Amino acid sequence: MKVNFYKPNHPVLEKYIEGYYFIAKDDSNATLNYITFPDNYFIISACENVLFFRDQNKVEISASNEENIFIDFVSRCNSPVEIRYKQPINEITVYFKPLGIYHFFSSVESRFLEQEIISSDCKEVMKTILTKQDRKNQIDMLEKYFLSKYQEKELTTVQSIVNDLDSDLKIEEIAAKHSISRQYVNKLCTKFLGKSASEFRKIQRFRNSVSLNKSVKNLTELSYENLFYDQSHFIKNFKDLTKIQPHKFFENVNTEDKNLWLFI
Repeated sequence: MKVNFYKPNHPVLEKYIEGYYFIAKDDSNATLNYITFPDNYFIISACENVLFFRDQNKVEISASNEENIFIDFVSRCNSPVEIRYKQPINEITVYFKPLGIYHFFSSVESRFLEQEIISSDCKEVMKTILTKQDRKNQIDMLEKYFLSKYQEKELTTVQSIVNDLDSDLKIEEIAAKHSISRQYVNKLCTKFLGKSASEFRKIQRFRNSVSLNKSVKNLTELSYENLFYDQSHFIKNFKDLTKIQPHKFFENVNTEDKNLWLFI
């Protein structure tokens, strides 16, 4: 199977969507098996003619004899997940930046998004896109669909909190800055991000460290660049999220790829 990742072409979509990838059948009949790691995205996947099985931190996808479109929505990924494709399939997956998805669906809480997406026209649109053979046509249809659903939402306060979680401010200081309690910061984060402020920050720093890995000299520098107390603190958090040592991770994962996958 071929996997191709794309950034949005339209500036409005680029603001709220990190990107999307297509998995397509090819002549090799090759399967795909990888581990994906924690992130702060909200993710919508549409798979054509599949059987989908999820068990804790494992997902198995196989071809189905019955025609269908399976929609999978992920709002909280805080540990490694093994993904196994037993046969080649066709798939579209869209990554929304933190808070980005709310500009395309009416729900104002993360816990209501899955039901809205499943009951919306998303399935039928994805089904139509997956029948197309031309990739440019698929991309045009995908972007046209999300642009048709776009509606700017007023999320200034929570967006400011998300930005602050990427800084060196303590959560108590973020709360004081916005004249709210730490408990209310966590309430807002759980409502909109699907996780607590500390969990979001932990994953964000992990992702930032992966992005910066090529530009720093060693783990000590990488630790301080990403606002960890020291290298030991960095390694502990890294292992909590990946289940492997940082040096093993960086040896085996291509951190320049848009998809942060460890192929197995």
